[in-house]
Amino acid sequence: MTAAPSPERLAIDTIRTLAMDAVQKANSGHPGTPMALAPVAHTLWSRFLRYDPAAPDWPNRDRFVLSCGHASMLLYALLHLAGVEEIDADGNKTGQPAVSLDDIRQFRQLGSKTPGHPEYRITTGVETTTGPLGQGCGNSVGMAIAARWLASRFNRDGFTLFDNDVYVFCSDGDLMEGVASEAASMAGHLRLGNLCWVYDDNHITIEGDTALAFDEDVPARFAAYGWQTIVLDDAEDVEAFARALDQFRATDDRPTLIVVKSIIGYGFPTRAGTHKAHSDAPGEEEIRGAKKAYGWPQDAQFLVPEEAKRSFTEAVAGRGRPLREAWEEMFARYREAHPEMAEALDQLRRGRMPDDWAAALPGFPADAKGMASREASGKVLNAIAAKAPWLVGGAADLSPSTKTDVKDAPSLEADSPGGRNMHFGIREHAMGSIANGMALTYLRPYTGTFMVFSDYMRPPIRLAAIMELPVIFVFTHDSIGVGEDGPTHQPIEQLAALRAIPGLDTIRPGDANETAVAWKVALTHTHEPTALILSRQPIATLDRGRYAPADGLEKGGYVLGDCAGTPEIILIGTGSELPLVVAAHERLAADGVRSRVVSMPSWYLFEKQDRAYRDTVLPPGVRARLAVEQGGAMGWDRYVGTDGETVTMSTFGASAPIAKLQEKFGFTVDQVVDKARALAKRLGDN
Repeated sequence: MTAAPSPERLAIDTIRTLAMDAVQKANSGHPGTPMALAPVAHTLWSRFLRYDPAAPDWPNRDRFVLSCGHASMLLYALLHLAGVEEIDADGNKTGQPAVSLDDIRQFRQLGSKTPGHPEYRITTGVETTTGPLGQGCGNSVGMAIAARWLASRFNRDGFTLFDNDVYVFCSDGDLMEGVASEAASMAGHLRLGNLCWVYDDNHITIEGDTALAFDEDVPARFAAYGWQTIVLDDAEDVEAFARALDQFRATDDRPTLIVVKSIIGYGFPTRAGTHKAHSDAPGEEEIRGAKKAYGWPQDAQFLVPEEAKRSFTEAVAGRGRPLREAWEEMFARYREAHPEMAEALDQLRRGRMPDDWAAALPGFPADAKGMASREASGKVLNAIAAKAPWLVGGAADLSPSTKTDVKDAPSLEADSPGGRNMHFGIREHAMGSIANGMALTYLRPYTGTFMVFSDYMRPPIRLAAIMELPVIFVFTHDSIGVGEDGPTHQPIEQLAALRAIPGLDTIRPGDANETAVAWKVALTHTHEPTALILSRQPIATLDRGRYAPADGLEKGGYVLGDCAGTPEIILIGTGSELPLVVAAHERLAADGVRSRVVSMPSWYLFEKQDRAYRDTVLPPGVRARLAVEQGGAMGWDRYVGTDGETVTMSTFGASAPIAKLQEKFGFTVDQVVDKARALAKRLGDN
């Protein structure tokens, strides 16, 4: 007579069978990895993870990141079995489970809470959006950095508010990606003892065995990064895995990599251990064979034995709830002992800046010589940073150039985890991903690099927009104004590419005062990332008594200077070209040509205004419109229309002093005036 399976084995096989059934019903998905990792996932969640299903937003919870997001059914099954309760966007319980069995039946369907890859804000319990491989690894480093920063900032004698850990499941594919390597290198440098990656070493990718392209000694690589490495030969040996987790928790001076050798599609009769188990519906026969191997009813679909769910929920909640309740009791005492710190933590959790931060914004007097917008940005950043201690960030080895350092503030290093200035090294991709992880853990991060290198970090910028994270990406050296460094460092197409990302507020301020307002807008955003596009070269600071106030930037575009009566032509400018457009406007006025100057620093914000306002700025009846910008023309047709023109870049730049480049590519007052006059005359004659 066969003994009844233990509750632990029931729960493990429930995870496996739910993954198979969901993928089969959806006719798409990735069943193999959830089947392989079910034992280690069950062990982590039921015996180690400090997490209360009734309070999945508890600040000191351990974070679980599924970097191999294609294995999303593993996470959905865990959330279902743990009984995680749903929380809405306002932080209120809805009375619904985060993932119900019906949600699992709707895997990968329109409007479901179980999309193909885990999505932050869509499913309670998903700590970050994953799927693009390596990104979850990078996010986890940001989470671990933020957790140590919060501990340094808020912990007091007798009040350990933050001591949580970050766990990651990652795959062969994750560790092939450069972003994971960059992030792992930084994690080792910072000695993040609160970070544990569990590497699913199954030797399989879509094309076949990893030996086709990947045969390195991964533990040796991570040991070189400064990680503790542990190798386990069998994912089924849960006790060995538990010992490895104990070893991680006993180590506080370096991150830990646990290599777990697994069999993808464990239990499949013909697909187990092959690339065929990685993705797609396995078919009814293969599923029946796997269920038979598990001792599972072969015809049952979406079966969740009561004992499996009860035992798993009790295990997770039984450990997590007392920890959470003790934390809340401690925080109540902390609030009495340290009321200002408690209020600051409340603000952080609500995504708010300190109440008086905007009062620190500086103003700049009119100055024909002006300053580079990167210089103005540095001054604004430092003024705000004095009021907002949780504004934390840095650059990819470029802070002296990007002006992203906070003066007289310590660096964030292994021995100073509460520092303000981060040194990301020359790791743009990881920098963006780490910043996203910091934003997911209450901080307000910013990054800095040259704009041309935005290409190196585009995936995390895109993911910040998808997740609605208020990260600030500072990009300087924004045009051919870079000068002698030449076309490799002169961004042309990058501005259009950033503007094309839905939900990203790309702002290119036209002088020092617009730069101050741009920072104000960026820090007011709670659900949008911002890209600040800044110049290397000086920009004249406009006389705001003569021209419109810079706070017009808050609407994205505004009338900066105008004429009496209906304009014959509208001149539109951004960034370093705005004073150029103003000078052309003044020249045209002297010649009797009526022109209007429109500053258009943020298309994103302008498109949010109602049609009446936009038509006030850009009257439909004025067809003569000329946009001037030292970038590609793509996208400007929406504002200049079919009749208007642009002074933009249609080629890469060149290596030369800036004045020579401006003359060569048409960015002088004479050239803009000539083009504007001809356009106004042509359309006026028509």
